[in-house]
Amino acid sequence: MPDIQIPRVALNDGTTIPQLGLGVYKVADDEAERVVRIALDEGYRHIDTATLYGNEAGVGRAMRASGLDRDDVYLTTKVWNTEHGYDETLRAFDESLRLLDTDHVDLYLIHWPAASRDRYVETYRALETIRSEGRARSIGVSNFQVPHLERLLGETDVVPVVNQVEAHPWLPQRELRAFGDAHGIVTEAWSPLARGRILDDEVLLGIADRLGVSVAQVVIRWHLQHGLVVIPKSATASRIRSNLDVFGFELDDADLDAIAALESGQRTGSHPDDVD
Repeated sequence: MPDIQIPRVALNDGTTIPQLGLGVYKVADDEAERVVRIALDEGYRHIDTATLYGNEAGVGRAMRASGLDRDDVYLTTKVWNTEHGYDETLRAFDESLRLLDTDHVDLYLIHWPAASRDRYVETYRALETIRSEGRARSIGVSNFQVPHLERLLGETDVVPVVNQVEAHPWLPQRELRAFGDAHGIVTEAWSPLARGRILDDEVLLGIADRLGVSVAQVVIRWHLQHGLVVIPKSATASRIRSNLDVFGFELDDADLDAIAALESGQRTGSHPDDVD
């Protein structure tokens, strides 16, 4: 296996998370086993799945087949909106552990606030229980906006370690990142490549050409240099490998300024207020 040293980001509960990982959204269960095995063989040590993805079993099979110790792989999964509620979340977590065939996850997240259901606070209290039992080493949220975070901080005891949101140069999430920084919540980026749509951007193409790297590598490097945790998704071996090869170059100030000018607020996924 390649000896790649992926930086780790300190979390507010004393643990650390690999700054770069593999997301497996829209990867079928049988395909997930192959994809995750490739990633682990290439040196990835952070896998992000979710109940919604329907591939927890495949992820678990890949982790066991890899020959790696369980503690060598940082594993995240998430509770889906229909399982919000204290007891419902505990049951959903038990099912995730069964499918993953593990006795713990490293990070358990609320996938969306699903604010219209108004159950994310009690759902998070279930996460606090799971954490106290040692079955999730860390807990956090995904797709939470500032008002959701403010309520959670006011009504629960454990500060989330991360908030996983759509983030990329078009949508840098400055307000959310600033709020997270002020409260010790790390921002983690899903859809960091804007579902591939950003890869044709002329500014990014120019930077990539000058550095002799791919546009995807430029964008992933942008995330890393901004202190974000980033989980690009690919099912293609060459891209899985390429997305990890981002530690041999740096973006300079001029590059970062040029990329900052790309901010448009454009999303490639749903706005959290529209998901229930």
